[in-house]
Amino acid sequence: MISLKQFKYFIEIVEAGSYSRAAEKLYIAQSALSRQIKELEDELQTPLLTRDARQFELTPAGQLFFERGKRILEDIDDTLVQARHVGKGAQGVIRLQHSSSVILTPRISNALAQALEVHAGVTLDVSMLPSENQTLEIEEGRADIGLVRLPTLRRHPHIQVQDIGSEKLMVAVPQHSPLAALENVDLAQLSEYAFISIPHKDRGGLSYLVANLCLELGFFPKPARALSRKSSQLNLIAAGLGIAIVPECMQLTAPPGVRFITLSHGRLMTTVGMATRREADPLITAFATTLLAGLDAIQT
Repeated sequence: MISLKQFKYFIEIVEAGSYSRAAEKLYIAQSALSRQIKELEDELQTPLLTRDARQFELTPAGQLFFERGKRILEDIDDTLVQARHVGKGAQGVIRLQHSSSVILTPRISNALAQALEVHAGVTLDVSMLPSENQTLEIEEGRADIGLVRLPTLRRHPHIQVQDIGSEKLMVAVPQHSPLAALENVDLAQLSEYAFISIPHKDRGGLSYLVANLCLELGFFPKPARALSRKSSQLNLIAAGLGIAIVPECMQLTAPPGVRFITLSHGRLMTTVGMATRREADPLITAFATTLLAGLDAIQT
């Protein structure tokens, strides 16, 4: 039977790059380490490493075992952390992710604060990840709740996404741009301007939405000389390097020098969704339900 110790030993050897360095870090004899790996390979009935006198290489099976084994150990570590929280009276850690275009506005932040007040034993671990990646992270158990910019293109059988609100799309422009003097601009007027953020028709979220809106009008945005799909795009716009179509909420984080112009008389909208597993842990389900109720109560 394969033991967790063998998982750990194998991962350590690969990351250390040699048996000797791994043995030093693990405080065991190199011969004992070699024996453990041999027993692991015998149990699997396949070699994981090809060895010579000085070095080793991973076999295809070894590469797979390393990648999956490392993830297993990380999941175990996460489980231990959560168990310690429970042991100290906490109910658990909920991992929440949001995309760079779904900033934690006062509405979202206040709803999170209210949910944390209701679920006093919960701790939030908040991180940022693109919308498409979030649904995969939740599907594979590395995240619990995602705040995504719709649409998401990848379909995961265990994931549900609920709308939590819509907002206007706007054009972010440098303050000295001719566009900055306008109160409103039609999307078609932007066909000759350089875009800091180039939308991608095969990538979900805001990128997909903007790409399709432009293609419907017969053009695809021209790329600027500096490109970014992250919040740093606003700094590049302030420096006069291009424009971008962004959600209205991005005004909250914009540096001086960026002007936001209403797009197509405010008719073009973008939607934010909350992604969770359909059959999540009861604590996650309860927290998500409370969060949804809070978001419904706090309207923009």
